[in-house]
Amino acid sequence: MVAGNGNLIAGASGDWEVVIGLEVHAQVVSEAKLFSGAATAFGAAPNSQVSLVDAAMPGMLPVINETCVEQAVRTGLGLNAEINHYSVFDRKNYFYPDLPAGYQISQYKNPIVGHGTVVLDLPDGETREVGIERLHLEQDAGKSLHDQHPSMTYVDLNRAGVALMEIVSRPDLRSSEEAGIYLRKLRAILRYLGTCDGNMEEGSMRADVNVSVRRPGEPLGTRCEIKNVNSVRFVQQAIDYEARRQVDVIEDGGGIEQETRLFDTGRGETRPMRSKEEAHDYRYFPDPDLLPLQLSHEFVDRIRASLPELPDQKKRRFMDEMGLSAYDAGVLVAERETAEFFETVAAGRDAKTAANWVMGDLFGLLNKAGLTITEAPVGAAQLGGLLDLIADGTISGRIAKDVFVEMFASGRDADVIVDEKGLKQVSDTGEIEGLVDRVMAENDDKVAQFRDGKEAVLGWFVGQVMKATKGQANPKVVNEVLRRKLAG
Repeated sequence: MVAGNGNLIAGASGDWEVVIGLEVHAQVVSEAKLFSGAATAFGAAPNSQVSLVDAAMPGMLPVINETCVEQAVRTGLGLNAEINHYSVFDRKNYFYPDLPAGYQISQYKNPIVGHGTVVLDLPDGETREVGIERLHLEQDAGKSLHDQHPSMTYVDLNRAGVALMEIVSRPDLRSSEEAGIYLRKLRAILRYLGTCDGNMEEGSMRADVNVSVRRPGEPLGTRCEIKNVNSVRFVQQAIDYEARRQVDVIEDGGGIEQETRLFDTGRGETRPMRSKEEAHDYRYFPDPDLLPLQLSHEFVDRIRASLPELPDQKKRRFMDEMGLSAYDAGVLVAERETAEFFETVAAGRDAKTAANWVMGDLFGLLNKAGLTITEAPVGAAQLGGLLDLIADGTISGRIAKDVFVEMFASGRDADVIVDEKGLKQVSDTGEIEGLVDRVMAENDDKVAQFRDGKEAVLGWFVGQVMKATKGQANPKVVNEVLRRKLAG
């Protein structure tokens, strides 16, 4: 089986459409857990961040963390979603070997956030909306460790009770590529908002992936859920494998069973985990220890007023006010740190030039060194200083490339390197005229060719003068002097 046109999959009996919905679990940025005062720092020693509430000791009662509520509302507003002023915490009953209470406090019929949207920027330049079904708050489970002892499983409860936002999309995605774009966009929004750090490798953002296939235009097929996928690349691989598997099963005369599956990253395939539970299997009921959560309009409006400029807004401003292309603006706003770096470089300077240096020279050296922009040895103000030296004619654009490499290697400022190495551009007309006279005198034949109408020879003369000055002559002045003298 091979991929067909667009997002369709070609099977032996015709084309199939993939239908994808994602349930993203995003850890809330908060110093304490959802219902206790225990810390949430990543990497702490096992079971060193566990309160009596997290351990489900008799008589211990949960107390809602207001910061976590604010972060959920903030996220909902950032997703252009409905904020439900009345929401309820429920007990979700299930066997959790690493959640001592034996149930999870979550939200079911009355979540804190309702319908919203995420706008995808597609590779062809088009945009498309993906619906958000809901966002609800819930507590995370602990972690079972199976590799610490040959015959026993250890349990680390540090994550037990950590606040999660479960962000559930509608089944609007139609390919693994779109799912990747959605996840990256959602992660960018969360990071701009400061509500989740998005570090999938640390488990603070992970996705359950719902996949089904159908003939185009037919009702939705039976879906399978792939649990706890922790990277964008693995999400895309899991979707591609699962979609192919389902098409093959159906075309071989079989049927798809609704089930929960795991993605084996080593083999690149999904495998059964358990039959899929329905809501009634969890026996949801309102938690008797927690009153319904009622939010005032003033509470929500205060959070709304504090929202930062989000990626879509920033992209539009970069295009409208700075004249950047949709592509350049999209690349620069994809990560908050990159956008902030660029804006500092561009302040009071030509925005397109700043964008070219950030996306070209800086990104190139960062990729080669395996660094992120927050780890860049050249700061935004330093790069801006380099661009100022080009703009005022102190150095040429070509020399600036070499200076930037030295800046990246040493962390020193551009003007220090330029002074130390004597790289200032030669703009003295008299000095350049003397060099031009010498080159012309030594190349009468070339002068004659230019005067016979061979305009391209001018470039050869420019090259000779630049070579004589080791690239430090001002190209604009060189061109002006050459044209005047060659014209005779």
